[in-house]
Amino acid sequence: MDFIRWIPIFHILLAANLFLCISQNLKTEAVRHQDSRHNVLFIVVDDLRPALGCYEVSKYITPNIDQLCSMGIKFSNAYAQQALCGPSRVSFLTSRRPDTTRLYDVHSYWRHAAGNFTTLPQHFKEHGYHTASVGKVFHPGKSSNFNDDQPYSWSEKPYHPSTQAYKNSKVCAGPGGRKYSNIVCPVNVTQQPEATLPDMQSTRQAMQFLRDRARLESSPSTAPTAPFFLAVGYHKPHVPLKYPEQFLDLYPLSTVPLASNRHYPEHMPLVAWNPWTDLRDRDDVKELNVSFPFGPLPDDYQRLVRQSYYAAISYMDDQIGHLLSSLETQGFANNTIIILFGDHGWALGEHQEWSKYSNFEVATNVPLIVYVPIIAWSRFARNRLQSVEKTKLLLERSLFPYINPLLPPHHSMTSGARRESECASGSDRVTARCVRKGGRQSNVLVELVDIFPTLCDLAGIPRPPTCPTNSSAIRLCTEGRSFALVIRNSDSRLLKNHTWVKSAVFSQYPRPSNFPVATSDQPRLREIAVMGYSMRCTHHRYTEWIGFDKNMFRGIWSDVRARELYFLDKDPGENHNQAYNKSHATFVAKLAKQLRYQMELS
Repeated sequence: MDFIRWIPIFHILLAANLFLCISQNLKTEAVRHQDSRHNVLFIVVDDLRPALGCYEVSKYITPNIDQLCSMGIKFSNAYAQQALCGPSRVSFLTSRRPDTTRLYDVHSYWRHAAGNFTTLPQHFKEHGYHTASVGKVFHPGKSSNFNDDQPYSWSEKPYHPSTQAYKNSKVCAGPGGRKYSNIVCPVNVTQQPEATLPDMQSTRQAMQFLRDRARLESSPSTAPTAPFFLAVGYHKPHVPLKYPEQFLDLYPLSTVPLASNRHYPEHMPLVAWNPWTDLRDRDDVKELNVSFPFGPLPDDYQRLVRQSYYAAISYMDDQIGHLLSSLETQGFANNTIIILFGDHGWALGEHQEWSKYSNFEVATNVPLIVYVPIIAWSRFARNRLQSVEKTKLLLERSLFPYINPLLPPHHSMTSGARRESECASGSDRVTARCVRKGGRQSNVLVELVDIFPTLCDLAGIPRPPTCPTNSSAIRLCTEGRSFALVIRNSDSRLLKNHTWVKSAVFSQYPRPSNFPVATSDQPRLREIAVMGYSMRCTHHRYTEWIGFDKNMFRGIWSDVRARELYFLDKDPGENHNQAYNKSHATFVAKLAKQLRYQMELS
């Protein structure tokens, strides 16, 4: 009888236990879902034009970025909103245009000057991501409140390499065995302050972050780990062109070409000219005694600057190779979205201009590469793999084999990678560029303000709404448009005529006057008298230089100082300004109306 009395109690306890098990399983599944969200590796490179092997194979040796490119999608028509570091970075990190952030130089903080706008890393942080910044992500100084927008944007203190303090120090070899502050600056790293360089320090710090995250995820703790948003900012090829001297060997000076269009554009308005004062202020360029503002660099020195720009890019690629290889070694490659891009372009003697500071194609066009893993392997999924699946994964070739461009391919890639690589024949300099076949290319027009909503879509977190005309009081919105549809859709024909596809993208640059002066490259807000608004369409670029109201942060459209129109199909170098050709008068009027409408809308 006692046994019979205990049966109902036993059933109750069994049911309760079963309920607890089901609840725990549901909770575990929820944790697994949270854990399986994609991480984000956000790589921004300073002053990088599309000077990569996967964009211009014949010139540049960037095998590690090419490897990433071969597995993702590259955008050939991506554009910055302003060709200056501070304004560009604040623009793409807030997804607002310079007229909205009210930043055209590096001397104001948008939260004080414009509005309390939510940033890209802040949005990810508010949706459960651990956000970290390494190197130059925000522009340091006043434009990020001297603290990289802490505590809003980052979950931990941002890291800046200590050797960046020696950025402009006299460490470059020169005549008489003395040291100079040069634009061309190949160095022996062991003889540099702290025996390293800033980008090397940033790479080590980012790799340490990945190792720490891997240890955290492999710990027996039951607490779920948040996905990470790791932003890494590389300084090179920003001036000075300081890099390990061995990278010069990749580009013999005799093989370095001059710019094909090293002359002023026909009918170029003087207000469009960039007098590249940042180069003129360097010791080695000062010695050349080049007349201001239109005097050209001598041809032999043009080759030296171009050679060093190429070498600095290969050095940067080498650092990214270490970073991507670490991402895979620590087990994150199959669950991490990777985006790599330049903050703006850089002129290499085109139009006899150097550096950025303009609305020309070479200053505004940037490389943009996005990699999205097909399968997100969460920590729990990896742990549940059976031996057969584990063996299969081990036999697969690595996603990101570190490739040293200074060594022959067999020293830097696995045999499996070599079998699946596409290696050009010829000299060691060429065969060093061995990348996996594949990858996609998109020619749709995109802007850096589009990155914010795109990453939200790819990561599965809420996308900011589109900003209204006046968004100064709105904390979270975007002046861009997500291009995730392009990334997810392998059939480009389906995107043709799609409502998403942009007909134009927009850049701008300020000037203190109609004629080039010492502050033309980087005028402070109080000096701005003219703003050049530029509209890049599929087949042409149209620019208007108009008066600017620096108190209202708006152009004065009735005060047109100059116009530019370049038909890029016939004139890709933008060498012939057709804005004053009477046969194009109707077309120019149409473009002017479209440009004004768009700029007043934002």
